Amino acid sequence: MLMDGHTHTELCPHGSGESTEKMVQRAIQLGMQKYCITEHAPLPPTFATTYAGDSTGVTEASLTMAQVPAYLALGQHLQQQYRDQIEISVGFEVDYLPGFEAWTRDFLAAYGPQTQESILSVHFMPGVANKIWAIDLSPENFGVAFADWLDQPQQLFQIYYQTVLASVQADLGPYAPQRIGHMSLVRKYQDYFRLTAPLSAENLKLVDQILDLLASQQRELDLNLAGLYKPFCNDFYPGNQIIQRAQQRGIPLIYGSDAHDIVSVGRGQHLIKKLI
Repeated sequence: MLMDGHTHTELCPHGSGESTEKMVQRAIQLGMQKYCITEHAPLPPTFATTYAGDSTGVTEASLTMAQVPAYLALGQHLQQQYRDQIEISVGFEVDYLPGFEAWTRDFLAAYGPQTQESILSVHFMPGVANKIWAIDLSPENFGVAFADWLDQPQQLFQIYYQTVLASVQADLGPYAPQRIGHMSLVRKYQDYFRLTAPLSAENLKLVDQILDLLASQQRELDLNLAGLYKPFCNDFYPGNQIIQRAQQRGIPLIYGSDAHDIVSVGRGQHLIKKLI
């Protein structure tokens, strides 16, 4: 099935603001049979107390709680409007945040019944000063957040994959997301900071733990091509090392554009056959 499994909407505060309906129309023009709308779920109200770095990492990261009903209504309207042309699923891209598992579980229990497919992503991880920092906000923010490990890439990767492991181990309830988002996001600025080395044997053991869990949980991986179009990444997420290991375990790989604007819908989709 030709589908885009990871997209955003006009409500995303760091998106383009372009019409979600026009994004759906582009997916139809590209011949897609399914389109997954996965807007960023709200962050816990007290998360800001543990967060360090540029404030936009919190204020522009996600929907607010007040926007959730409007978001779900938008998705449901598009499902009905285009039901004869394309299958549309509605869900959230949910942030895994250490220490906020109960809040996330409660959010999913409240809104999960109105969703069909969601993504679990790590956009934040521990950094300097024992604070939580955004991974993908900007090179400047990344350079401050993880300054202690920039000359030790494998240690930086280890922190990231330990956080990803915790995310798939977390009990997020019956509506826990079934797809793991861009599982190499730590490499978004790899060319800027020279973080291009392959994962070490130790880190591959961590990755194997994660993938073994995903296989046993019957979860999926986001085959996210957005990184190819990021100026300091120039690679897809989660990269060849992880894709090969996921395929050995039979974990489904679901193409996602991670589109935040119309032109990005379906971007790179024809590369999938070359990548896998």
